Amino acid sequence: MVTDHELGWTVVAGIDELWEGDVGEFYADDLPILLVHLRNGELRAFAGTCPHAGFRLADGDIDGDVLTCSAHSWEFDLDTGAGLNPDNCRLQRYLVRRDGDRIAVAIPQNGETHVADR
Repeated sequence: MVTDHELGWTVVAGIDELWEGDVGEFYADDLPILLVHLRNGELRAFAGTCPHAGFRLADGDIDGDVLTCSAHSWEFDLDTGAGLNPDNCRLQRYLVRRDGDRIAVAIPQNGETHVADR
């Protein structure tokens, strides 16, 4: 488990770059991050590539809160990151917070690839 002191918060975007209901690809250093601004105003951050074949998720199709990867049509819930089709996979999720007009993502500093849901 990653502790708070092992996280490095990185500003990846301004809030005006991602309207409610939108997704976008941003970077924490060289790490692609898929930012999601849900219609209810909440933010989510996931690894920016599909766990199946590594394709860019930002190129996928959005229908409501479901993202479909453009490579092989895998579907993911944008609220939780859970796989819907197939249902035995999950997007790597990062902690995300709004700092004023900026969006910051927690990137583990201990070699972990993602932060488990809390």
